[in-house]
Amino acid sequence: MTHPLDLTAREIARGIRTSAFSAESVVAESIRRARIVEGALNPFTLIRAAQAMEAARRADQAVADGAATGPLHGVPFVAKDLTPTAGDLTTLGSWTRPDWVPDETALCIRRLQAAGAILIGKTTTPEFAYASFTSSPRWGVTRNPWNPDRTPGGSSGGSAVAVATGVAPFAEGTDMGGSVRIPAAFCGVVGFKPSLGRIPMTILPSLFDNISHFGPLARTVDDAVTFMEVTAGGSDEDISSLPIGFDGAAARAGTLRGRRFALSLDLGYYAVQPQVAALVRQAADALREAGAVVDEVAMDWTRAVNDQWFDLWCVFMSAYFGDDLAACRPRMDPAVVAMMTRGLAMDATTYKRVDLLRSAMWRDMARLYTQYDALICPTCAITAPPVSETDDDYVATLPDGRFGGLDMTCPFNLLPQLPALSVPIGCAADGLPVGLQIVGHRFADEQVLAWGAALETILPAPPCPVAGETSRT
Repeated sequence: MTHPLDLTAREIARGIRTSAFSAESVVAESIRRARIVEGALNPFTLIRAAQAMEAARRADQAVADGAATGPLHGVPFVAKDLTPTAGDLTTLGSWTRPDWVPDETALCIRRLQAAGAILIGKTTTPEFAYASFTSSPRWGVTRNPWNPDRTPGGSSGGSAVAVATGVAPFAEGTDMGGSVRIPAAFCGVVGFKPSLGRIPMTILPSLFDNISHFGPLARTVDDAVTFMEVTAGGSDEDISSLPIGFDGAAARAGTLRGRRFALSLDLGYYAVQPQVAALVRQAADALREAGAVVDEVAMDWTRAVNDQWFDLWCVFMSAYFGDDLAACRPRMDPAVVAMMTRGLAMDATTYKRVDLLRSAMWRDMARLYTQYDALICPTCAITAPPVSETDDDYVATLPDGRFGGLDMTCPFNLLPQLPALSVPIGCAADGLPVGLQIVGHRFADEQVLAWGAALETILPAPPCPVAGETSRT
């Protein structure tokens, strides 16, 4: 029999509210699994056992007293080490924050907790969330539950591992270049980058950054929808946040019949592993069998997309965290130091000209949306690479002119108003998961999630990773 922790978040909360099982039993199992997984894969910076169990007992007492309960009453979740939570060591994966314990919790997490969810741990991230590999000078290497010799991806790698191994039905992540979707694809879970402003972004030094998003990593699309229902909505804590809520019913009521999808296997320039392309084509066939139209389209984007996103990323790093260089350089990741140095050297005109590329990209997508409901493409061009590699191993122009990149996600951070969902579509020939990315029209978050949920029902459920099975024993 499955444990109640293996139900969806809504089912867990319903079972606790009706006393079918207790919050204490669910949270205790979550902590038990977290401790097992931590020893094997290193996805946690801390496990909040005492605080979480006390919160679970309060949740059960509230049910016994007939008190009001929220939609996530008693549901365990985890949050990224990048995101401040009051009373918890928060390091951003870096020795530059050796003992920072915030006094205030980020709004995204406060909203989850106000809905009744229980934070059981903080998860690993590379330093300042800079990389597609979750390895940091502070916490070391985090490993993939499907193959510990492979990376779970980054930068929300610890969150993806926690979800993939059954520790929690969903986790909080952040996405500036694919940091939710990359680890979701590599670990075989759902990952969603909402449209810019749907969830207030409150944890950066600037409130005017326009590539950064909170987003869920989740076992199912339904759990991602539940996360969005609770966390979306405007707030004066973020001037860029949108004063609209989230329609969970619409996000759960999608149909594929009659929908029109444009398929690009390579966005015009990526070298995509044949095993990844094969699974994406199978998913496209499944969409067609469900009544959707899927047309393969040609795109003429080039690696300039990635190169200019990287320029923005270097300036992001130097502007927000560059002050740490003077005092902390010897203990920082050399790749972070190099990015900050590059960012500090960039002139303002070069930086601003990135917007010209972004404008051209949007015009391409706007034309596409006149004929299609969404673009579909691989989430990543490859399956999870070895933990010994780095992002620098995936920046080559190959002899055939293709770009030997890792992720296919950062283009859609340059177009931040477009919601982008990664849905697992099976395991490749090497036994590792593959994700399909669904990129919708601006602010069409509910539609994208609805199509993802419908796709989920027609694809075979992936098996549990080995570490996940171990965590359930």
